[in-house]
Amino acid sequence: MSPMREAYDALASVVGGLTDDRAWEPTGCTGWAVRDLVWHLRADAVRGLVAAHTPAGRAADCDAVTYWGAWGSDPAADERSRRMTRVEAGLHDFASLREGYLDAAAAAVAALTALPDGAVLATQGHAISAADLASTLAVEATLHHADLVAHLAAAGPTAAGLAESRRVVEGLLGRSLDGWTDARVALVGTGRAEPTAAERDDLRDARLPVFS
Repeated sequence: MSPMREAYDALASVVGGLTDDRAWEPTGCTGWAVRDLVWHLRADAVRGLVAAHTPAGRAADCDAVTYWGAWGSDPAADERSRRMTRVEAGLHDFASLREGYLDAAAAAVAALTALPDGAVLATQGHAISAADLASTLAVEATLHHADLVAHLAAAGPTAAGLAESRRVVEGLLGRSLDGWTDARVALVGTGRAEPTAAERDDLRDARLPVFS
């Protein structure tokens, strides 16, 4: 089973069990309640589904690691996205948000895993292989899974998703973080956890987060 399928299945299992009274719980994402994050997750799954049906018609210009290079570099755009997501999510009851996400996530997994790994697809102005796009979606789902359960009594992200997230973080850092768990590399590397003193020594002059 691919990391994307595992990450999406695990996240869908958590989201599918949420009720309206849990939709207002906070998450690990600044300013977002559970309902806001689920709306964002639906949008990401829809993007994956659209990309699976959009051949790029040109060579790939990024891979599973370099795709993330520019993310988190525009605080003003991030703030607009946070506010827009809160407004859009607020227009829907939670049951429709939940079911919309579950449908889109299942469709995205089916569409992408049916493609040859080397098929080059278009998304967000990039051309990227199906395998690398699946990796980016697995990483996104894994990190947001951690965000979603930050204040919920629910299972966390998959080992495969955390391992893929680690691969990306270390790829962007340009070195391995020996002795760290996959979860610590993923969470510290993306600004979701503060490094300990020993971890700061390992990081030396690395700029964090490598993406968020």
